Amino acid sequence: MKNQYFYEIEKKYNEIKPDIEKRLNEYKEIWKNGTNEDIHAELSFCILTPQSKARNAWKAITNMRNDGVLFTGTSEELTEYLNIVRFKNNKAKYLVLLRQQMTNKDGKIITKDFFESFKTVTERRNWIVENIKGMSWKEAGHFLRNVGFGQEVAILDRHILKNLVRLEVINEIPKTLTKKLYFEIEEKMKKYCKEVGIPMDSFDLLLWYLEAGEIFK
Repeated sequence: MKNQYFYEIEKKYNEIKPDIEKRLNEYKEIWKNGTNEDIHAELSFCILTPQSKARNAWKAITNMRNDGVLFTGTSEELTEYLNIVRFKNNKAKYLVLLRQQMTNKDGKIITKDFFESFKTVTERRNWIVENIKGMSWKEAGHFLRNVGFGQEVAILDRHILKNLVRLEVINEIPKTLTKKLYFEIEEKMKKYCKEVGIPMDSFDLLLWYLEAGEIFK
């Protein structure tokens, strides 16, 4: 299934492979050595990313955390920090709901402990989509990748889908992504990654680099 476009991006992959692997190791370190609050910040970040720039979303999370409101602020207080992302009012409410879900009876954030209780990445992803307001399959995959569990999950945004079309993995960008269609494309992407010898989490970062010119989150 290798076409001319693949050989073009394979060259870029070989150039930036050390940077991709370094970033993926950093993601794994976040889970290995991070606190409940660190993992909660990563999950909160993925609530902010839809239709917004990743750097702006992370800047908002960092500012809220530095000012002590990410874990304590009302939705109105959080909204003040979200002018740099889209749908700030809804996302502020989602952040508060998430915090309530991830706080135990003693008032402690338990996000990492909670997700450690699941046996598989699939179970974690399903729970996120079914229970966290503002997160779909894409955002759930984004979070799991950012904490080191991206080997088997795809983050199917328009940038990735566009490149999958160019690589002839799929025929067209779907107008809507149902659960069934998301999983079908994910399986095609898994199969393709195995065929070309690039791990799926590495492949995702490669395609993001081609769009954004950097390897971020």
